[in-house]
Amino acid sequence: MQHAGILRIKSREKMVEFLDSEHIGRIASIDSDGYPQVIPMNFAYIDGSVYMHSHTRGEKLDNVVRNPKVGFEVDRELEFLPSYFEDPLDASVADTLYISVVIKGACSIVSDRGEKAMALNGLMTKYQPEGHYEPIRPDMGVVDAVAILKITPEVMHGKYKIGQHMSRKRRQELAEQILGRGSPTAAETLRVMGFEVTDDGPRMVDEPVW
Repeated sequence: MQHAGILRIKSREKMVEFLDSEHIGRIASIDSDGYPQVIPMNFAYIDGSVYMHSHTRGEKLDNVVRNPKVGFEVDRELEFLPSYFEDPLDASVADTLYISVVIKGACSIVSDRGEKAMALNGLMTKYQPEGHYEPIRPDMGVVDAVAILKITPEVMHGKYKIGQHMSRKRRQELAEQILGRGSPTAAETLRVMGFEVTDDGPRMVDEPVW
């Protein structure tokens, strides 16, 4: 049974919210031998573009100068669902609840000092929200000390699997199984699924629509 349409994130706002909440993305570029090179990066999604900071020299910079077409992916595994949740005799039914966003677009190396400072401040705001640093100005030396990569998305799509393809009854059963298994991520997974944990077990309080 195909669930592609049901699993697609339809809300751009939800995709942006997800990107803002995650700390690691992966940029895929093409190296000089024609192979994809995938590198994990810190990033910030600002005004419709993805910004990343980098050393001023390196293979990924050479790659995007040679071929600006890149892919960018961010994902979060919410919960692994062991096979015995469905069938204790069939290992193939093991599954995973997840959220992911994939971007295809053009990558450039930012040269404008004002835009570089803006991107660096955006990264600091995301990763160090408590502050305790001097805001970066275009005339600071740090602006020259790093390279800023900018991905302008041409395509952005997302998928999420949190039980929305299941009946309400099966989702309730799954929430109880997840809570009973007691993984470190169980409480957050149930929250994303629209449940709250009560003394009587998980109770659905929301019907998440992405």
